[in-house]
Amino acid sequence: MLPLITGAIQDRSARGIAAAVSRLITAGRLPAGTRLPTVRAVAAGLGVSPTTVSEAWRSLTLAGAIRTRGRSGTFVAGPLPSREQLRYSRLGGARVALPRDLSTGVPDPALLPDLSGALRRIGDGRWAGSYLDAPVLPELEAVLRERWPYRPESLTLLDGALDALDRIAGVALRFGDHVLVENPAFAPLLDLLQAVGATVVGVPMDARGLDPAALRQALREHHPVALFLQPRAQNPTGVSMDAARAAELAGVLRDAPDLLVVEDDHAGDIATAPPVSVGTHLPDRTVHVASFSKSHGPDLRLAAVGGPAPVVDAVCDRRLLGPGWSSRLLQGVLLDLLTDPRVIDRVATARDTYAERRGALLAVLHARGVTATAADGINLWMTVPDQQNAMVALAAHGVAAAPGAPFCVRPLADDHLRVTAGLVAGGYDELAEVLASATHRNSRGSGRRGQGHPHGWR
Repeated sequence: MLPLITGAIQDRSARGIAAAVSRLITAGRLPAGTRLPTVRAVAAGLGVSPTTVSEAWRSLTLAGAIRTRGRSGTFVAGPLPSREQLRYSRLGGARVALPRDLSTGVPDPALLPDLSGALRRIGDGRWAGSYLDAPVLPELEAVLRERWPYRPESLTLLDGALDALDRIAGVALRFGDHVLVENPAFAPLLDLLQAVGATVVGVPMDARGLDPAALRQALREHHPVALFLQPRAQNPTGVSMDAARAAELAGVLRDAPDLLVVEDDHAGDIATAPPVSVGTHLPDRTVHVASFSKSHGPDLRLAAVGGPAPVVDAVCDRRLLGPGWSSRLLQGVLLDLLTDPRVIDRVATARDTYAERRGALLAVLHARGVTATAADGINLWMTVPDQQNAMVALAAHGVAAAPGAPFCVRPLADDHLRVTAGLVAGGYDELAEVLASATHRNSRGSGRRGQGHPHGWR
């Protein structure tokens, strides 16, 4: 085993060692369950410091490729983490169904537009062309380009925001690349970046998005290749970036000319904040993802991706080897929805309704001394003394919320819960009493504390 590993390594840096071992795992030469040689044995075989090998092993562990079992040693876990290891799998608020599940982060179905009219209008199949047709309906592309916050060099349509982020990561990232994200960040994105073997670095936030000073420091210390952020209704905090902050961040990012910015505008038309993008200032290296799941329907499975041609075209070219394009029938539905005045009005009503629900719940929580933010979107980010005890306290009242820890790249100053405020259509005082009870526990934390912003964003 040791000669196999040492013989495959040409670059003896930590990153080179991790990449070589990863290739052996992917190729099946190190099958799942294989026990790896000790760090000292590998270090001696390569003539490097044990610290270098330990760093490589740490990267592989974070990527889910290997797993340490205490004194039993380190074993190959396969190229992907198990479902139990995924942050996404830990977001459910309870092991059993509770009467009021506010852990989901999904839109209220009652506020989504009715698709039946659009389905009837496009149901004759006129959108279903040949395999050689353009992947995006020309009429839809024209509408999307009009809506874009900057002029994208290339634009395509993919099967939802996470599909877009996955495919962008696939063409832009390599194992071991340092990638910046918000801290806290969208938990499934962290799973995705872990799956591709990226080294994820969390950047603190404030009430206007990423902290420019912290971003500058992260660029200097980590030399990242990409930055993933959510410009509006950030999940989980609800923070939206304004135009001035976008300009500040762009100014900082000019010092890293090779870094790719990837924006996930997941809330889309239900966001209260106006569309904003770093791409207004850095269009040649900003990829913007515009999702229609929360505003028009999760089952449409559509998100638009626009930005520099080298990245977007690479995504399209790679996709030709798989599904090729997103259903043109569904594209026809989306085109109808985006141009129907009645649907436009309904989505605007949904946006206002979500704002009213967030405001109503925040007001009664603040009146009870609860620290929480919900500036935009459908989620509320609530500070609690202890995450686990708070979830148990809520479950006792039949309420489920998502734990905050899976969203955190590194520990925040306080524990948090994410509550889907967009699903709360009434009974604010009663719910606030229940939520407030979860913040009045006597426990002093769950051991995840760290240095951070006094309001908990860091």
